Amino acid sequence: MSAGVVAIAVVPDRRIGTSVWELYEIAIACAVFGNPQPDLADPWYELRLCGDTGPGPGTGIFSLRVDHGLDGLVGADTVIVPSVPDAVVEDGEEVPPDLVDALREAAASGARMVSLCTGAFALAAAGLLDGRRATAHWQHTAQLAARHPGVLVDDSVLYTDEGSVLTSAGTTAALDLCLHLVRRDLGATVAGQLARRLVVPAHRSGGQAQFIEAPLPPRDADGLGPVLQWATENLAEPLTVDDLARRARLSTRTFHRRLQEACGTTPLQWLLQQRLARAQSLLEATDLPVEQIGGLSGLGTAANMRRHFTRTVGVSPTDYRRSFRPSARPSTAR
Repeated sequence: MSAGVVAIAVVPDRRIGTSVWELYEIAIACAVFGNPQPDLADPWYELRLCGDTGPGPGTGIFSLRVDHGLDGLVGADTVIVPSVPDAVVEDGEEVPPDLVDALREAAASGARMVSLCTGAFALAAAGLLDGRRATAHWQHTAQLAARHPGVLVDDSVLYTDEGSVLTSAGTTAALDLCLHLVRRDLGATVAGQLARRLVVPAHRSGGQAQFIEAPLPPRDADGLGPVLQWATENLAEPLTVDDLARRARLSTRTFHRRLQEACGTTPLQWLLQQRLARAQSLLEATDLPVEQIGGLSGLGTAANMRRHFTRTVGVSPTDYRRSFRPSARPSTAR
């Protein structure tokens, strides 16, 4: 008897075969669940690769052989859906109906359902994410929320755990979730030892908010580009919404409405995003202490910067600097 049967749904794009990103996530799941670790837990997991067993497409970089059809998902303890084809996400094509049916049947039989990156679109199409918190790569979470309004999409985390349904953000976050599954099944010690063998942290603090860029809108975005550019060049100043509205020669109410339309956020939240982005840049590129970075980014005192940074990014300035600038001296950020 194994630690459980893990079935991976392989869903190649009929036009290009298995994509690089899908193969990357499949490889992650195979590395975690498909390589026996008898000194850590014996028996280990039993792995199945499930998909269309017929001939694959003749083009593409990779081809992948599966050993079960999609009916192999049913009866597994855990079903993992890696990235679905780009067309499903970008062009709005439907998730293959046979996959949707197999996922519903597997869930009904009691399987733990897991998605990696855009695999969340497949779980959502099967109705398995309705009313549940879920995530995907931050570049695709807006599309996921728009297409499946019943899903509680959270783009700030590396993964979600709703008990019987789990989802991860993009690429490497798939490894975070797979190790989390091992931790749930076999304990923290086994998960930690496996992480050491894979040369990764057993648990990464924070979420994907630390990787999300906060780009400026185009300079001509509803005519606000110049004033927003000016604001980013003067973040150390005590800027207010009234200041920005006056510079844009608009009433505060009109400025608020037009910025909301152009950027999808409020002026105060936009300012905070830009200040946090400046703080992140300074933490990565300099040895300046947190107190000075707080002043240069407009976040104020060191305590105020830590509070905003930790609440929004998900890690402290110290942990952020350590992750993105390992050679930084420990005493430069607290």
